[in-house]
This record gives sequence, structure tokens and C-alpha cells, in this order.
Amino acid sequence: MSFLTVENVHHSYFSPKTVTTALQNINFDLEEGEFISLVGPSGCGKTTMLSILSGLISPTEGKVQIDGQAPNSRNSSIGYMLQQDYLFPWKTIEENILLGLKLQNQLTDNRISKTLELLKEIGLEGVEKQYPRQLSGGMRQRAALVRTLAINPKILLLDEPFSALDYQTKLKLEDLVFETLKSYRKTAVLVTHDIGEAISMSDRILLFAAKPGRLHKIFKVPEELRTIRPFDVRSKETYSILFQKVWKELESLEFDG
Repeated sequence: MSFLTVENVHHSYFSPKTVTTALQNINFDLEEGEFISLVGPSGCGKTTMLSILSGLISPTEGKVQIDGQAPNSRNSSIGYMLQQDYLFPWKTIEENILLGLKLQNQLTDNRISKTLELLKEIGLEGVEKQYPRQLSGGMRQRAALVRTLAINPKILLLDEPFSALDYQTKLKLEDLVFETLKSYRKTAVLVTHDIGEAISMSDRILLFAAKPGRLHKIFKVPEELRTIRPFDVRSKETYSILFQKVWKELESLEFDG
């Protein structure tokens, strides 16, 4: 059985006068340690899908299981990284990255030590006593990643975590997140509008269509691209070929819409 399974997921939003179908008949699997990206035109239900995977909302129909558990079960362990870092400005970086462990009553000396060590590994040594306002946007996102990984989640859900950053910082963080997740063998789902980002970071790309949101096509990223860092992926010919395939498919969806 796959690590994550999405079976016949359908989701609608209801108002007093209307029903809006956000997702229709979504099916896919994800293996442990695999990294997938969800891409598609605006309104195709990518973020709704991520919210269902996180357990924040339950699908109208169908089911999701992560390592044999429902996302909202007490035993599920899910890390969520968003476009904004959501670090508490009145807490130090150390207090921020240990917050998840504190909320889960796991603030042991060993876990604290491992989290602070990860902060060093990710290039933030010496900032423990500083406050978020003293850090750049890229540094704050690194701290947010450490906070997310500190609770040792089974799966990471990434909702456009680099989109608010300048391009150079974004490319550096892509490499950092990719290498960190690979070294810790983490399973991850990324929502992005950036085809290049999806190709350079993922094992597979799930292209969604809109109105209603549905899974249109799955692209497998070639093996030679999956073993190198995202920055280097962009210089490969196979990257350009796959980019054109995804772009044309996405363009046809937007034209049809």
C-alpha cells in the first residue's frame, strides 16, 4: 500500500444559493520519500487539495490516508509550510522553531539539541536569540522550515513557500529545501504556479484542470533530473523538453477554460 492514497476525492463549497465544485474524482498515490508538485490554472483546486491532505477540511466525498491514517487523526504528523513564514514577531528564532515541540509536549533536551543543530545545518547559526524582524525574508523561511521539520512530520505540505521571495533567494532556498528533504527522506507535496520549480524539485508533476478541479495529467520527471540539485536541473536539455510539454498542456487547459 502506498504511503499516501487519495481515492475518489470530490469537494464542493456550499453557500445559501450556490454549490461550487472545487474538486472532482481525484485519485493518486504517493510513495514514502517521494516529492510531487501540484500545478494548474487558477481555480483548479490545488490549495483545496492541500487543505484536504492536511486535514484542515474533509472532502465532500472520497477519502485520504497518510501512512494508513486519516489526515486529521491524532496519530498523523503533518508539516505545513506556507508562502508567509508566520513566525511570531515577539518570540526569538529559538522560541519560534521550538514552538511545535512545545505544543506537542515533546520539548526534551534531545529534541531541542537536534532542532538547534538543524538550524546550524541550514545556515542559521548564531541567530537563535534574534527576532524575526532582524532576519531577511529568505532567512525567515529557513527558520520556518526548521520549525516544520522539528516535529519530525511524516509528510510536508508546501503551499508556494518561495513565491514571496526575490528570484535569487528563491533559487537558493529551492536547493536548500530539496537537499534537506532528501537527506531526511521526507515525503512532500508542493503547490506552485512555477513550472520550472515543479520540474526541478519533483519526482512527478500532477497537472490539474479547472472548472471543476480535476487531475488532468501526470508527468514523471526523468531520473537524471531527480538526482541533482534544482539549480543544476534548469541547465539540462531534458528540463527544457519537459518544460515545453507541461507548458503546452497547461496552455491548452487555459485556452479551453
